[in-house]
Amino acid sequence: MEFFGGTALADDDGKGPRETPEMRKKQAAKKPGRRQAEPPLRTADRAKTKSRNRLRPPRVLTYVDAVARYGSIRKAAEALNVASSALNRQVLDLEIDLGASLFERLPRGVRVTSAGEAFLVYARLVISELKAVESRIEQLRGLVRGQVSVAAAESVAGELLPSAITEFQATHPYVRFHVRIGAPEELVEALAADQVDLILTHDVPRKKDVAIVAMARQALCAMVVPDHPLASRDELHLRDCLAFPLALADTTLAGRGLIEQVLALASFDLDPRLVSNSVEAMKAFAHMNRGVCFQFRSPGKALIPPGDMVALPLIDPPLLQARLLLATRRSRVLPVAAAAFVEQLKGVFV
Repeated sequence: MEFFGGTALADDDGKGPRETPEMRKKQAAKKPGRRQAEPPLRTADRAKTKSRNRLRPPRVLTYVDAVARYGSIRKAAEALNVASSALNRQVLDLEIDLGASLFERLPRGVRVTSAGEAFLVYARLVISELKAVESRIEQLRGLVRGQVSVAAAESVAGELLPSAITEFQATHPYVRFHVRIGAPEELVEALAADQVDLILTHDVPRKKDVAIVAMARQALCAMVVPDHPLASRDELHLRDCLAFPLALADTTLAGRGLIEQVLALASFDLDPRLVSNSVEAMKAFAHMNRGVCFQFRSPGKALIPPGDMVALPLIDPPLLQARLLLATRRSRVLPVAAAAFVEQLKGVFV
């Protein structure tokens, strides 16, 4: 049975499912009778029951959130492992109760309405706060577990973030992490929508509901192979890189904005052979062509793991303002695991 526009479509014969004698027998078997005493639960059974009784948000909130994320009732149902008919019915009932449509039904999926956007703010807040309550209760029982969701710039994905996660899980082995990499605007949007607990970004967020909780200086460095003509230098100006094949970030990445500030005051321009939003693609290009790419790093000349490139700090005045920012959503109470990880990262930022 398919659902479209809030209407249940008939089965292939147009009459819906027929009731058979076998179906009537099954229905009769479901009628309540005398209830027999249940045997006491074994220890293993109690553990399973305890696991099943974890706090969960109201089902309809989870359904609405999933439909909005996937843009499709069918895809949301598959992700939640429920029948699309049941999910659709829950959403329709909610729309009737609210007296407004949360989704506009389209030939290919759904689109969130203005009423839906307003309801989603409430739904996601409830889901987020319930996770925080569960996490705090578990901490009171001495069970620090849960999941921490992080959105970060690609520059921290290769070393800083994996190192911090490894250190955290050494003392909190039951905590799991979900990490997504994106451009600065994508990171802020994910944080504002409570899709992640915290972000690591180089671009100062411009939204009022984003709170910066820690900041560290990070140099924008020129990345070259160890035997490159520039590799013996301790620091560089952007002009020093002009003679070599350049790989440059596109305008979605924070490093490009800083470089444009230098160029706005300079008498030269850059002619990059490669423009990309992937740090790894730019590093590979610079490595293969004995060229130069640019990446945020901690200050100082350093050999980049696994030892195939060197980072040389750029000292043009605008580039000296480069920072790595740790931010959360303002006024949100983080789950215990996420709050503990934020505190650990603050130590790294000192």
